Amino acid sequence: MSRRSALSGLGLLAVGACGASPQATGGASAAPGPMPARRFGAEWESHVRTVMAWPASAGIWADLLPEVRADIARLARAIGEYEEVVMLARPAQVAAARAACGGGVLVVPIPVDDLWTRDTVPVFVEEAGEVHGVDFNFNGWGRKQTHDHDAAVAEAVLDRFDIPGIDTWLVAEGGSFETDGKGTLMATESSLVNDNRNPGRSRADIEAELRRVLGLRKVIWFEGVRGQDITDAHVDYLARFTPSGAVLLDRAAPGTPPDVWTRVADQAHATLTESTDADGRPVEVIEVFQPDDVDLGPDAVISYLNFSVTNDAVFLPEFGDREADDRAAQLLRDHFPDRDIIGIRIDAIASGGGGIHCATHDQPGEPAN
Repeated sequence: MSRRSALSGLGLLAVGACGASPQATGGASAAPGPMPARRFGAEWESHVRTVMAWPASAGIWADLLPEVRADIARLARAIGEYEEVVMLARPAQVAAARAACGGGVLVVPIPVDDLWTRDTVPVFVEEAGEVHGVDFNFNGWGRKQTHDHDAAVAEAVLDRFDIPGIDTWLVAEGGSFETDGKGTLMATESSLVNDNRNPGRSRADIEAELRRVLGLRKVIWFEGVRGQDITDAHVDYLARFTPSGAVLLDRAAPGTPPDVWTRVADQAHATLTESTDADGRPVEVIEVFQPDDVDLGPDAVISYLNFSVTNDAVFLPEFGDREADDRAAQLLRDHFPDRDIIGIRIDAIASGGGGIHCATHDQPGEPAN
């Protein structure tokens, strides 16, 4: 069972998105305030390292576990050509992870359940010239799965790298957030204003806490959709900032019949075209179309936007539709002109409801070399 297929037995559609409370309506937050001292940087800024995790549990992946591990090892080796990669692994699995990933990847013994470090590793911010990490109290995407080891990963990573922590009552995942590094955040209400994570809390409560711990000036809220996938519609499959400030928006392949996910994208598009960023600039929206006729199973995330930005490269999921793969790669070249665009097939990871972004987590700072 993958992270998203926890919902498959309930007869729910699984594709990848974020959720909301009954009062959620989408839209932008109030006018931005003064520049805060704390800052949540953009992913294209300099990294010390990328943190990944060696998938541990056969109970989650069953017979697919060897293929998933092969995807993770291949991705780690590729990213390792551009920046340091740290692979978290259960102590008993360290040797196997080292053998698969090679000497260019640092494997450290931290107990994990699964590979989704975007959601389990702390969200890093900068304050007074120092990196801090926010532990967002990971609870298995609203207690849809049990992840006792993963719930402790954020604290373990802070301890391992001697990074000061920032406490919060907010329950969230790193895939819930997308920032331009200048005070603007995009998020889906469905994955945050949701009683499975933050019971009894209003959108205003949650936004105020996000502003405090991440140093934000403005939040652009999308409605998302509740209960259609295990994440309740994370934003990192739906909309991503680029260095120019433009937002890339996931769109179904042309001719796809309307469904819950096309409606999520329609609502996000409408919100973005009416929004400004934290500096008052209108948001430019660029649609990125999914590949056509790709079948990786009912839980798969087929979105080019689940890419990961590293030092000097962007790692883009490929799906075997050559025209669509090439079109997505060219869009990223246009918007990340100073980086190599590296396409990688991650069919096993994608079939489990995630992508390259979900499987990686960047730590900001100047690289050692």
